[in-house]
Amino acid sequence: MRGRTARTTPGRGPLRPRGARGALALLTGALLVPVSACGISPTDVREVAGPPTVAVPPPSKTIYLIKGGKLTLEPADVESDTVESLLTALFAASTQPLGGRDTALRGFTLEGIEDSLNPIRRDEVKLPRTSTLTVIVKGEGTLSRPAKAQIVCTAQQDAAFEQVKIVHRYENRPSKVEGRFICGDLK
Repeated sequence: MRGRTARTTPGRGPLRPRGARGALALLTGALLVPVSACGISPTDVREVAGPPTVAVPPPSKTIYLIKGGKLTLEPADVESDTVESLLTALFAASTQPLGGRDTALRGFTLEGIEDSLNPIRRDEVKLPRTSTLTVIVKGEGTLSRPAKAQIVCTAQQDAAFEQVKIVHRYENRPSKVEGRFICGDLK
């Protein structure tokens, strides 16, 4: 606006040239064009499928029985995907006819297990994390090497347990720790 003086409107200040107003309108319109000109119409969020999940397979659905004097894997009917279910099925097999297979656990029952993967707290101090499964067995008589192998090898199908400790409880005498075992040493 060289050589010109700005026109003023009473009470409104100087007038803007029409070109500036037009450029502002053009710029505003240009910002809106890419949104509507991309060919994709906006929609609400739609859920097509559920969130991704991971299904962890059970440690196994087999137990160790004895066939021809050797350990053999046999299918088991388990209630859940836990080691306790496998061991429960192993001890339940000792009360059933096994048709060509056998078990060294006849006369013994599973009293419970203690999992040291998630240690308890004592006096607000977390005990060290180990990977030993303690299997508590009740019954009179002696746990033979094949009986221990059935327990340990069935439990160690879950790779989280490095060793299995067997505690033998008796009716009228103190409990006995049979030892800590790994499957490979008992096979």
